[in-house]
Amino acid sequence: MGEGLEGGVRQMERMLEIPVSIVPTEAIRALREIGESRGWVMSRFEESTIVHRWAIIVPLTKRARVLGLSVNKGRAKGLSIRSWSHVPGSAGRLSYVSFRIPEYMDGQEWCEFLEEWVAKLPRCPWKWSFMERSMIGYLLPEFRSSRKLFSKEGLDVKGWESKDNR
Repeated sequence: MGEGLEGGVRQMERMLEIPVSIVPTEAIRALREIGESRGWVMSRFEESTIVHRWAIIVPLTKRARVLGLSVNKGRAKGLSIRSWSHVPGSAGRLSYVSFRIPEYMDGQEWCEFLEEWVAKLPRCPWKWSFMERSMIGYLLPEFRSSRKLFSKEGLDVKGWESKDNR
């Protein structure tokens, strides 16, 4: 009649998926560098996800390779990142990162981590060049939603400095 907790209590978590201007390997590398500096035990994984590519007016469903890194031990146990790229139209790639954020890390600690992650990236993750936007599709909603999502997470999207400029 009632549902039990046979598997034990599951940790609550939040998923955050953001379109970014960086390649998946850069996203994973930034988390790996943070984890290594803090002594976290991490493991890599590969998956696939369904993406849509537009051919004139017809969406074609394809799979994209997903690179991931998960924190197994340490203060951020349960934190993971997944990242993938695909070509939504005829040219240019669009990348995404997806974070799985444990409930106990959400809040100020998450905001500080995200600021550190963004600072370790080689370029601003919510800005694309004019040429990149033109190749992908200049008016795609992903460009604006990226900036809005980073801002909603507490980052200052007006000023960005890489680790090399600090």
